[in-house]
Parts: sequence; structure tokens; C-alpha cells
Amino acid sequence: MARESAVAPTRTLRLPSLATALAALPPWLVLLAAAIAVRAVAFGNPVVHVDEEFYFLTAQRMLEGALPYVDIWDRKPIGLFLIYLPAAGFGPWVGLWVYQLMALASVVLTALLILRLAERGGWGEGGLVAALLYLFMLGFGDGQSGQAPIFYNLLTASAMVLALPCAASAASGRLRRARAIGAMALIGVALQVKYSVLFEGMFLGLWLLWREHRLGRAPWRIGVFGVELVVAAMVPTFLAWGVYAVFGHGYAWFYANLGSILDRNSDPPLVLLGAFLKVALILAPLLIVGGLSRHVPVKDESERPIRALYFGWLIASVFGLIVFGTWFNHYALPVMLPACLCCAGFLGRNPTGRRLVTPLLLLAAGLGGEYTVWSAKWHRGDARQLETLAEAIGRGPGCLYVYSGNSSLYSHTGRCALSPWVYPSHLSRERENGAIGVDQLAEIGRIFARRPEIVVMGPAFSGERAESRRLVIDRLKAGNYTLRGHYPLGKTLLEIYAAPGSTAGVAPRRAARSPS
Repeated sequence: MARESAVAPTRTLRLPSLATALAALPPWLVLLAAAIAVRAVAFGNPVVHVDEEFYFLTAQRMLEGALPYVDIWDRKPIGLFLIYLPAAGFGPWVGLWVYQLMALASVVLTALLILRLAERGGWGEGGLVAALLYLFMLGFGDGQSGQAPIFYNLLTASAMVLALPCAASAASGRLRRARAIGAMALIGVALQVKYSVLFEGMFLGLWLLWREHRLGRAPWRIGVFGVELVVAAMVPTFLAWGVYAVFGHGYAWFYANLGSILDRNSDPPLVLLGAFLKVALILAPLLIVGGLSRHVPVKDESERPIRALYFGWLIASVFGLIVFGTWFNHYALPVMLPACLCCAGFLGRNPTGRRLVTPLLLLAAGLGGEYTVWSAKWHRGDARQLETLAEAIGRGPGCLYVYSGNSSLYSHTGRCALSPWVYPSHLSRERENGAIGVDQLAEIGRIFARRPEIVVMGPAFSGERAESRRLVIDRLKAGNYTLRGHYPLGKTLLEIYAAPGSTAGVAPRRAARSPS
């Protein structure tokens, strides 16, 4: 008799795939965890970017009674400084964490809106990937902390969500009109954070008019509607101008916000070309993948106008990037929002995009973005180095002049400034010559006539106005300033000079007797 053998059934324990595990979690939790992971490098670092340092300083001075464009000068809209105002009330160290947490909340909310926008365009399968891609790509554009687009991208995305057609607005012209006006009002608020959103807002307004035309509205009604949209978008800007005009500073507001932009000189052609190619390289993968989403078929005809809105938004943002010029890395941040959104179609609906491009793109964006953030920290410095600099400068009653360096030194030393032009580039860069409402050399002369106790000066840099640097060195020599020492901030060695008789700060490091 043949022996019967039985094999006992065994159970194989299968772990869920990463995609399955992520799908089981709430999207907001996935996006929050991802945002914290990629932005943690910058947490607590006060020298992430010179722009943020100045925004925070301006907000601090506003709390002390200073009026932007009059007592402290810049060409950014007033809304950007108002965003930083709550954080500035906590002082430089705690306030840094406050605005970075505000920025964290902003990017997570923006990513959630990308998810919602993708679903409305028929790209829901790729929505979470597109949202994660947005979070990962921000590091390439200096968006790891509190750059302006981090905040106004949320307003722009909110405007797009509000403008989307829905069943209720399709049946009610009054609701559709209210939502459209609300969307353009959000664009108006975004304009008072940074004017680069202008072209995105113009496109949205035109798309809203085109939608009314497709719905068969009479031309004269569309014209009236267009005027309403323009008014809604311009109210915040006219309100800001009006407040300044009431207090007798209407021209100061107008020149800082508009005139100075037109007066600013261009960087040398080779510098511009290098900057443009760098931004183009950052955005190229997103633009290519986003363009491939045009070939993803619609599930419903109602998705066509929505996708037209998304692709038009992307084109408008690229156009704005090109027109505004200069092309710093952070100028890519507004383009990343619609570009990542448009990637959702190919990455979620195309088999090759889903299986091959998605993991490769997320991996490249995650690792590359983090490397960029770490590299920026190595080049620009950290909290420890800034604190050493602040101790060397001291917190005495004498005023400080940062000719070239970091404007956050005013915040961290508590020292007064002797000029409204405290952002160092305004008086030291060639491109700002004739574009700040005052003669650079004359203003430097006025600063030294008021005898700053401490002067901070970095090494010569590309784009620096040679006459400005020469004048500062001459005034340091004439005033018998002594070099306290060289202090590193990232890869830069900053020189600290003290007026005769000054007892501020700590003992000299690598000190010399006179400026060189």
C-alpha cells in the first residue's frame, strides 16, 4: 500500500507594499510627515536665506513703529511683511520657529489643494504623488523655509479651487459670479505678497471670462463681469496705496512697489544666462512630465475645461518667470505648483508613468532637494556661527552698519540702523544703482557721518559696485576703525570693524589694525 503523505498548509506573511501602506493613511498625515522630513534640516537655522532674514527684520521694525518704504526700504509688497509680523513679536530665536512652522502649515495645505485639484481634473490617481513631488521639489528653489512663494502659492491654489466649476455654480449664475470674484480677490491678496503672481492672475481672469462666453452669456454682461474681476484683484493693492497716501507717503509707496522695479538694472549677460539655465534645469523634469499629461484621456467631458485651466496656469507662470528676469532659484517656486499638479495625470494614469517615472522622479526630487538644502546650509552658515557673530558685535547702544553680510545681525544684536536701506545689496550691488530712490554713495556717506559703532563687511563679490566698496574702505580708514576679526558664516568670512573707543563685543579673532 502506497504511503500517503500530506503537506500541511502553511501561511505566508505578506507585508503591505509602501504604496498600499500610504494609501491606508489619511493624505494630510502623509503630507505632513513628508513635509517635516524634508524641511527638518532648515528648522531653527536663522540664515537659511538672506531674503527671509530681511522680511523678519522689517516686521520687527514695524512692531517698533517703522513704516516700510519710509523708515525701512524695500520693493516687496506690504503683505509679505504682514505675514512675518506675528512671528516677529516673539523675538529672533522663537520667532524663527514660528514663521518656519507657519511655512510648514502653508506647504502642507498647498499640497492638499494639489490633491483636490488633481481629483477635479480627472487625475486623482496621481494626486498624492503630485503633492509629494511639490514638497520634495521646494528644496531646489530655496523653499525649505519661509520664502514668499511658500505663502502666496497657497493663496493662488485656493483661488484656483474656488474658480473651478461645480454643479451648484453651473446652475446658479449668482453663485458662479461670487466664487469667481472671490478667486480674483485671493489673487489680489497674493499680489500684495509678491507681484510675480500678476500673470497667473491675468490668466485666471481671462479663463473665467472665456467660461462665461462658453455658457452663452451676452458680451456686455461678460464685459461688466470682467470689470468686477479686475476691481476684486486690485482692491488690496489700491488699499495699500491709499493708506500710504492718507499719511502723506503715497509717492514713497508707489516708487518702492512699482517705479524701482522698472529702474533696477540688469545683471551681466553671463550671470543671467547661468541663472536662467539653472532654473530651467530645475523645472525641466516637471515641465516634460507635466506636458505628457496632455495625452491622458478624459473620463468625462467636464474635465476638459478644468485641464485647460491647469495647463494655462502653468504656461502663465512660466511666462511670468521669464518676464521678471534675474532668475534666482526661488523664482522657480511659483512654477512648481502648477507644474507638479500637471504631472499628476501622467504619473497616475499612464502605466509607464505610474510604475517607472513616479518612483524615479520622487527619489530624484527627494534626494536632490535634500542635498540642495544641506549644501545651502554649508555655504550660508548656521545658528551657532550667527550667534558667535552677534557676540562679537555685541548688544550695546551703538548703531550697526552691515555693508555686506546678513541683515539678521540687526535682529540678533538689537542694534539700531542708521539708514532705511538696511538690506545690504541695496547700497552695494551695481544693479541697484539708481533704483532705490537715493544715491548709493551719498547714502553710504550719510551713514558714516552718523558714526556707526560697528561695521560688518564681507569679501568682494560678483555684481558688487566697486565705488561703493572703495568708499566704505576709505571711510573706515578715515574714521580710524579697527578690525576686530574675521568671523565665518558658512563659506564666507565676515570682517567686523569697531569705531575708536568701542568696547562692544568679544576679544578680536585674527584681528588687524586697519581695513584692507
